[in-house]
Amino acid sequence: MKNSPIHLPRFSMGIGDRFGMEGRAQVRALKLALDKGVEVIPVWNKSNREHTIIGTEPLAARKEADSAVRDEGWRLPYFCDADHVGLSTVDRFVDVCDFFTLDVADFIGKAAPEKEIEQFVKAITPFTGTLRHPMLEGELTVSKENLRKFANKYLYAIQEASKTYTHIKEKKGEGKFITEVSVDEAYNPQTPSELYLFLAGLAHMGIAAQTVAPKFSGKFLKGIDYVGNVVAFAKEFKEDLAVISLATKTFALPKDLKLSVHSGSDKYSLYPHIYSLLKQTGAGVHVKTAGTTWLEEVIGLASEKTTLPLVKKIYALAFDRIDELRKPYETVVEIEQQKLPLPSKVAQWSSSEFIGALKHEQGSPTLDRNFRQLVHIAFRVAAELGDEFRQGLLTARVSIEHNVTQNLYTRHIEPLFVGK
Repeated sequence: MKNSPIHLPRFSMGIGDRFGMEGRAQVRALKLALDKGVEVIPVWNKSNREHTIIGTEPLAARKEADSAVRDEGWRLPYFCDADHVGLSTVDRFVDVCDFFTLDVADFIGKAAPEKEIEQFVKAITPFTGTLRHPMLEGELTVSKENLRKFANKYLYAIQEASKTYTHIKEKKGEGKFITEVSVDEAYNPQTPSELYLFLAGLAHMGIAAQTVAPKFSGKFLKGIDYVGNVVAFAKEFKEDLAVISLATKTFALPKDLKLSVHSGSDKYSLYPHIYSLLKQTGAGVHVKTAGTTWLEEVIGLASEKTTLPLVKKIYALAFDRIDELRKPYETVVEIEQQKLPLPSKVAQWSSSEFIGALKHEQGSPTLDRNFRQLVHIAFRVAAELGDEFRQGLLTARVSIEHNVTQNLYTRHIEPLFVGK
């Protein structure tokens, strides 16, 4: 009997952590949702970029995931994501991962051969025209002119996704892994018609994507709330849900295809809108939140007298290396360097002052978004401290695990999926 393809349930979260120690605390947060009758499936994600910075291997993330679900008695599915990979980086993940985020943002704008553009336009033209859906405000018109313009901009990127997808399929077998295609680190957001044509392109190339991560308008910066027009985002999210509904009915794509929100942590102002739209439509979503686990570790370290000097040291080292640290994240951090507190000032802070500047709660009068963003990208510094940092994580274990669980459940899972 043929095995059914692997299926990603309706709600899922990209979790995991930089240093592989918080899996159990994260699963406890997911179990709190289960107690409320809501299933949110964990996906341990760690990018090739992060593995390279820290000096870890994908096997470590798989071992963390397996250990956490075993120790916490998690009985539902879970996955391990090769996050933001391409053909040049995917092989180190193939054996241990069952979820692959194909990042093609760097290929947007590169031209495919003219003959292949012509073939693509000819194949997709029958699916253009006026599109209607109850969630669309009015009609969505996709013209042949739109299609050609799209092909010039996006076809090469889709072809790159196809190469990576085909390579994974040859290694793992069809239906043996979850595929996400990501364009969230592009410089410009996709319009609804571009998302429709992007999904048409994935289907045309035979990519069985179960999630797609577009770039939304506004700014999804690391570790801080959404910067932009919240009402406009809600409209855009609703239109993208409509486009996905249309595309799954029109093209040969998995019927449970859903949106993915990257840099989804701490986007508190958006969560009520996402929750409401998911409830109205019955749609699913995948939200990536892993990065703030590291920040909760820093907060836990800052809460202990013996480890507070360690995080002050990390900040001082990061302050001197800010240009180097933010280079890999230039599209998703905005730090006003002149507004950062000087390390000499931070060195004098009490535990509560350090935590107050770093901890992200809505309406907090002490939160320093520049300070928080710099600490967010400072994990390279912590990794370089080696045993000194890891010993700190062990020393402050109780505080850290409490923070991680509460941050993930109270600030993320509950408003997104449970409702409050």
